[in-house]
Amino acid sequence: MSYCYRLRFAAAIAIVIAGSAMPSSAHSFPEQETPAAGATVAAPPAVTIKYDAPIEGLFDSLQVLDAAGHDQSAGPPKVSGDGLELSVPVKSLVPGDYTVKWRVVCIDTHHTEGSYSFTVSTASQ
Repeated sequence: MSYCYRLRFAAAIAIVIAGSAMPSSAHSFPEQETPAAGATVAAPPAVTIKYDAPIEGLFDSLQVLDAAGHDQSAGPPKVSGDGLELSVPVKSLVPGDYTVKWRVVCIDTHHTEGSYSFTVSTASQ
């Protein structure tokens, strides 16, 4: 997708959003994380966050960082068809602590971001 096409698409989305009757207080916040915040798990193949409101796929960020701060993502994050889930595949995670950092834009243009941690063990808990 060319830069000009993306810019025109983003402008069109902004116009539609500005003209819609969505409540101004709507934000997208995590409703469920996989792995869950604070969980100790076997190495997952991906990290997924389900949000309470749809997110805009062009402006999302989801990183899985190891204890040294190195990104362990194995590809770009993807938004589900309904716009409620953001997921990213991860490399083979070794036992240790990991931090998930996320940043999304709700379809009404509000930005939200946050982070949480989980632990990978040698056996599932």
